[in-house]
Amino acid sequence: MKGFITADIEELVEENRDFRRVLYTGKNLQLVLMSLLPGEQIGEEVHETRDQFFRVEQGKGEVWIDGVRSKIKKDHAVIVPAGARHNIVNTGEKSLRLYTLYASPEHRDRIVHATKADAEASDEHFDGKTSE
Repeated sequence: MKGFITADIEELVEENRDFRRVLYTGKNLQLVLMSLLPGEQIGEEVHETRDQFFRVEQGKGEVWIDGVRSKIKKDHAVIVPAGARHNIVNTGEKSLRLYTLYASPEHRDRIVHATKADAEASDEHFDGKTSE
C-alpha cells in the first residue's frame, strides 16, 4: 500500500494509551499519536527545520508557542512553525489525546514510547527510513 489510510483517525487517537506512537513516516511528513496523562507535558522543544501540526481529539490543556499560552481542547488544531519554542501541557483530569504531523519527520518509523520516561530515555531520531 502506498500512503496511510484510516477510516477513523479520531478512534485511533482516542484508543491510544502510549505517550508517543509513530503510525506513518513519509519522506517529508510523519503521523504520530500522543497521549499525555493529567499534569504531563510534552516538554519544551524547538524544531529548527520542521513545522509541526497538532490536533486534539480528547481532553484539554495548554499550548505554549514562543512564550504565548493558549488553551486547547477537543477539536482544536495548532500549527507550530519551524524555530518556535513550544510545549503542550495536559491541564485536565483525563488524558489529553492528540495526533501530530511533523514536516519533515522527527522520529524513527513505527517507534513506540509507552511513557514519557521511555521517550526521554531514548536517543532515537529519524534515520531516513520511511514506512514504505
